[in-house]
Amino acid sequence: LAGGFSALADPVRLRALSIIAASPEGEVCVCDFVGPLGKSQPTVSHHLRILSEAGLVQSERRGKWVWYSLNRARLSELRAAIDS
Repeated sequence: LAGGFSALADPVRLRALSIIAASPEGEVCVCDFVGPLGKSQPTVSHHLRILSEAGLVQSERRGKWVWYSLNRARLSELRAAIDS
């Protein structure tokens, strides 16, 4: 649980999760985070890697781009830990 909460402790990562959650398709291309987050591509990739390692997002490579979606089961685990 600590790894998940630690990953959530950064405002940029919280915003990235919010962007994914708000996506009508349920997934977002890595290329679409740079503008809304106001960070460079390497910084965005760093934050998404941390979210991925914590199990909060899942990724799928399509051609040269990587698409991210929420791992709702993992987020539910964290939510349940808070509720208990």
